[in-house]
Amino acid sequence: MRENIIYALIATTGTWLVTALGAATVLFFKKTNNKVLNIMMGFAAGVMVAASFWSLLSPAVEIANNNCTIPSYLLVTGGFLAGAIFILISDKTINSVKTAKNSDTALGRVFLLVLSITLHNIPEGLAVGVAFGALTGINNTPQNLMGAISVAVGIGLQNFPEGAAVSLPLRGEGYTRLKSFMIGQASGIVEPIAGLIGASLVIFVNQILPFALSFAAGAMILVTVHELIPECQKTKRDKPYTATLGIISGFAVMTLLDVMLG
Repeated sequence: MRENIIYALIATTGTWLVTALGAATVLFFKKTNNKVLNIMMGFAAGVMVAASFWSLLSPAVEIANNNCTIPSYLLVTGGFLAGAIFILISDKTINSVKTAKNSDTALGRVFLLVLSITLHNIPEGLAVGVAFGALTGINNTPQNLMGAISVAVGIGLQNFPEGAAVSLPLRGEGYTRLKSFMIGQASGIVEPIAGLIGASLVIFVNQILPFALSFAAGAMILVTVHELIPECQKTKRDKPYTATLGIISGFAVMTLLDVMLG
């Protein structure tokens, strides 16, 4: 059990480092290649949608059917909706802060930017922690392990553009390259913390495992549909299928790995 917490910490530290890598683009470039970022975000979106089903929702249903007294359809659906609502409330919180008087100042814009990315990183860290924390007993299979790794990889891929999305605007606001990088990478530091919490809760309170898995799936799906897919489709008029093929590729790769290992 302790090993799962360590694995979750390693995985979420990795996703944080990818955020730092994205933030580091400010040290070398004034702007990033939007086409490459769109492909990466599309691929990450496909991976996260597939991982939400194969690695989170499907195991949640199976575990709930075998181990829980609450009907699986209520437990899993409730967890899924709770995860989505958590992200929705986070976004509402950000929108309410935007109405503050200082939101039009440079300091206000910086605060909102960092806050939004940081809040989104919390459920992502929880998702990785839950995926690794679930690897106990009969659930510790090569398929589920690859699923947990895939969740971490998918989240890590979409963290790269998020890191750049923080550091580059900060540079535009007049911050030094080093300070822009430090703030950008710091937005991802919540992921290892959330990962530890998610893994610990699942391990020590095993009855919440189906709810936790579906909660992570709901959070990931909402972030994917509301943030990643619209963002990667911004160049749709000029390159109509670039990001779409990235989404299909990500979903296909994740499906291939899960089915092959299953």
